[in-house]
Amino acid sequence: MRWSDFPILERKIYDRYPLVYLDNAATTQKPRQVVEAMTEEYFNVNANVHRGVHFLSQKATELHEASRETVRRFLNARSTSEIVFTRGTTESINLVASCFGQAFMKEGDEVIVSEMEHHSNIVSWQLLQARQGIRLRVCPITDDGLLRMDEFERLFSERTKLVSLTHVSNVLGTVNPVREIVRIAHEHGVPVLIDGAQSTPHMPVDVQAIDCDFFAFSGHKIYGPTGIGVLYGKEKWLDRIPPYMGGGEMIKTVSFEKTTFNDLPYKFEAGTPDYVASTGLACALDFVSETGFDAIQAHEHDLTAYAMERLMEVDGMKIFGPGIDAHDAVISFQVGNIHHLDMGTLLDRLGIAIRTGHHCAEPLMHRLGIEGTCRASFALYNTRKDVDALVDGIERVRQMF
Repeated sequence: MRWSDFPILERKIYDRYPLVYLDNAATTQKPRQVVEAMTEEYFNVNANVHRGVHFLSQKATELHEASRETVRRFLNARSTSEIVFTRGTTESINLVASCFGQAFMKEGDEVIVSEMEHHSNIVSWQLLQARQGIRLRVCPITDDGLLRMDEFERLFSERTKLVSLTHVSNVLGTVNPVREIVRIAHEHGVPVLIDGAQSTPHMPVDVQAIDCDFFAFSGHKIYGPTGIGVLYGKEKWLDRIPPYMGGGEMIKTVSFEKTTFNDLPYKFEAGTPDYVASTGLACALDFVSETGFDAIQAHEHDLTAYAMERLMEVDGMKIFGPGIDAHDAVISFQVGNIHHLDMGTLLDRLGIAIRTGHHCAEPLMHRLGIEGTCRASFALYNTRKDVDALVDGIERVRQMF
């Protein structure tokens, strides 16, 4: 990776301060090659996919399906039939909630989630609860932000139909033991959906090794474009659940009497896909693969450990979540009685971008007994210099209060 791969990192904030971008859990910056690949396609290969016999349509289709193969390889899925393009993790979870729920769940059936879930993995199931009368069972966490695995296994019953848990907490940085979670669930005959929005940018994911039944992630959190994401699903489930939306491309035949659906994965991809964004996503995944997860993990682990050490030098600092051995590249914190919004606003005036608030995890905030936190989250382009700037900025704000 070269610093010049990310031109936005060279800009000055308020025409004065160099940008210190520490909001990567919300979205990552995009390398130049991702933007250039998308621009190249718009300028030279733009045509609707799968529907044309002309040259541009065939070339656009080749690029789109090559991107699907890149995703398959990145996740080590068995087949491209198991790779569904969506708008992101949120849509992927909603797709499973709607389609799996319609096919396999009835009133009184249960889904297991946890106290650390993003709203996407709570509200989606509450919508199903309102429609079909299912129940949410919530796995508790420890005070330091780890799943209570003893309680997790006790939540299973004959009514449990699905487990839906995050791989990495977007607030606490907790890395959940997904292989153990899947093993326990499968012993009870229950499939598992993993929210991988916060794991895919930071660690290798092998869906066959994890053995999860569904896995969701977003392009924009892994150096790719917005509006594109992926749902991996085992063919045995995707074959059995109904489509999410109706329209073009997801059909084989249509009459006023009956419609037959297309083969996988197109059964779940109604309408014109964002075939340019899929090219950008594939380019981003190639960028990450070429950088190498060994290098990414070593760099981010060092950076996170350094940040936790430096932050604890600040008087009144409280860091939420587990220790560094179970911690991914995100740190949520509070400083004394300084409101998180005040801290974030004043750091912004110094060119330092962090996230503040409940981070779409209000139930977790309630569990922690707080309204919100400041959150610094790291990417492969961040440095110890960024951490030092953050700590210096926090000290300046603290002294103001």
